[in-house]
Amino acid sequence: MELEGKVIEVVEPKTGQSARGPWKKQEIILETEDAYPKKVCMINWNDKVDISSLQAGNRVKASINIESREYNGNWFTDVKIWKIETAGADSTQPPASGIPPFTGEEPPEAGWSAGNDSEEGDPLPF
Repeated sequence: MELEGKVIEVVEPKTGQSARGPWKKQEIILETEDAYPKKVCMINWNDKVDISSLQAGNRVKASINIESREYNGNWFTDVKIWKIETAGADSTQPPASGIPPFTGEEPPEAGWSAGNDSEEGDPLPF
């Protein structure tokens, strides 16, 4: 599942020790850009994703998993990040459509040819 929005806060990491060893978790608060924006707290466990460059105000696209678990009769839900991209990070790349980017220069001279210049072998009926 993917979630897009603006980073509201990058919370300080929390660490601890469990029976399985040390752990680290860091939360990111994201606000969606829907008609009715929602705030979502996403969790990055054990530095699974590099979020060191994220700051409040960044627009991101996060790939997430939503998981619920029961503990002592209560249910808890986690939104875990497994990939995150800063929106607009690839803006320097040319468009994937094959259309060259606008440079402000005059267009090239018309000289396009389908490779068949003779009238007799033209596959088009007009």
